[in-house]
Amino acid sequence: MTFSSSIAVRELPLFPLPNLVLFPGRHLPLHIFEFRYRIMMNTILQSDRRFGVLMLDPATGQPSPVGCCAEIIHYQRLADDRMKILTIGQQRFRVLNYVRQKPYRVGLVEWIEDNPTEEDLYPLSTELERLLRDVVRLSAKLTSQEIEFPENIPELPLELSYWVASNLYGVADEQQSLLEIQDTTERLEREVDILTTTRNHLAARAALKDVLE
Repeated sequence: MTFSSSIAVRELPLFPLPNLVLFPGRHLPLHIFEFRYRIMMNTILQSDRRFGVLMLDPATGQPSPVGCCAEIIHYQRLADDRMKILTIGQQRFRVLNYVRQKPYRVGLVEWIEDNPTEEDLYPLSTELERLLRDVVRLSAKLTSQEIEFPENIPELPLELSYWVASNLYGVADEQQSLLEIQDTTERLEREVDILTTTRNHLAARAALKDVLE
């Protein structure tokens, strides 16, 4: 998960998406059909293949101030100049201001990273993985289905925190909050809280199911 640029501030084409938050290291497939974004993608493909993904709030119509840079790693041209692209999340950024709004948004952005820490984060990572296993096990029990525990879970605490955040469903606002956190410990602790609540809720439902069966 690298970003080959020493420029701290740059202009970046921006792609707001409703209730969608991209995290570093995660794939995002997109179907490009709007005219303005077809223009944007064709321009990007002639440069460094990078653009910014921002969560768009459907209620306000405003994009979030913090997003994740996406790099196009594969694309397929379709009829009418539509396009299917596969991207991967790179570095996070904060929008400083908008350079222009049409035909698509372009922002002046600064890259952001988590603050360095000397704390041993592996105990938190281990706790998070244990909770994940509990959630998968209880979900399988409630649905009477076999659900395999993912094999591709990152080992490094920072990457694990992004992986967990990206796999939360139906909570885009929470995901956005996790994206904006610049402290790995804080992000992992928040995810432990979320999964603990989820695990306890599933355990209660599983216990009720046992009683009723």
